[in-house]
Amino acid sequence: MAEVRVQADSFDAGAELNRFSEAQAGAGAVVSFTGVVRDVSGGLEAMEIEHYPGMTESAIATIVDESKARWPLTGALVIHRHGRLEPGAQIMMVATASAHRVAAFEAAEFLMDYLKSRAPFWKKEVTREGTGWVAAKDEDEAALTRW
Repeated sequence: MAEVRVQADSFDAGAELNRFSEAQAGAGAVVSFTGVVRDVSGGLEAMEIEHYPGMTESAIATIVDESKARWPLTGALVIHRHGRLEPGAQIMMVATASAHRVAAFEAAEFLMDYLKSRAPFWKKEVTREGTGWVAAKDEDEAALTRW
């Protein structure tokens, strides 16, 4: 089972994790990560996330398929939001399930690294001083080298 959702609406991470976990017959491990919008500089009012519908879901589905080819997963879930998000808002969730914890953890990290650096989202920070596009970070690119 693999599910990819790109949506504007918020989600209930606990309910999503429960639903995902209940569908994982034979799994011995379920790993999840929920990312939130953070205000690193102290002046963030919002993060505006743009994407191309259809293309974004397809790109994420390809990454999920690759994770399933690398690790023996019983399931994977990726939820990513778009639109205007304020600090503290949930921005994304990844969940993976496998018979063993190492595979579930590694697959989740793989998905998170690729979502951070390769998923086709464009992020604009809205601050008290103005707006600006978020540039790619060297450390995010470097994280991909381990895969």
